[in-house]
Amino acid sequence: MTTLYWYCLGGGFAVSLLLVLAGEALEAVIDALDGVLDAVDAFDPLSGVAGVTVFGGAGLLLDAYADLAPVPEVAAAAAIAVLAAVVLHVAYVRPMKQSENSTGFSVREYAGKTGELTTGVPAGGFGEVVVRMGASTTFQTAASFSGDPIASGTAVVVVEVGRDGVLLVAPLDRTDTETSPEQRALPPRLQTR
Repeated sequence: MTTLYWYCLGGGFAVSLLLVLAGEALEAVIDALDGVLDAVDAFDPLSGVAGVTVFGGAGLLLDAYADLAPVPEVAAAAAIAVLAAVVLHVAYVRPMKQSENSTGFSVREYAGKTGELTTGVPAGGFGEVVVRMGASTTFQTAASFSGDPIASGTAVVVVEVGRDGVLLVAPLDRTDTETSPEQRALPPRLQTR
């Protein structure tokens, strides 16, 4: 049994090292097998590798220091390994997966947002508008909703998003924006007064 324990311990360390060094490449392979791995979605490679490594280490320690028969020794090492894998998953892996944040958003979410033209929009042409989305300030291509020119520095509202992703904007009436939640959420330099 000692040979099995050494293989599990050494193999666990080797796979851990491989995960650290080539984790991005392995993640790409796992992403490529997206549909195939749906059945084992709850399984986490990090927890599994940790379990195998702990099995090897616990087995070696039990073999050297506990006076157990082979079957209870393997059962105890396996129980310790499962417990360690579950604790690692619950205490580390799951919280890390849940803490992943995305700053991504859809271009369709711009409709109704307010911003300021950084580059004026000529009649029938394009300009640039700065719009705050969550924690990000984005610069997007803009066109006039009515087709009329809009000067640079004008506070605007995104009326709709065109099929090509261009934001169709209209000038804001300053009295309407003084109390709007969107206006209060803008950085001070973009707020209209």
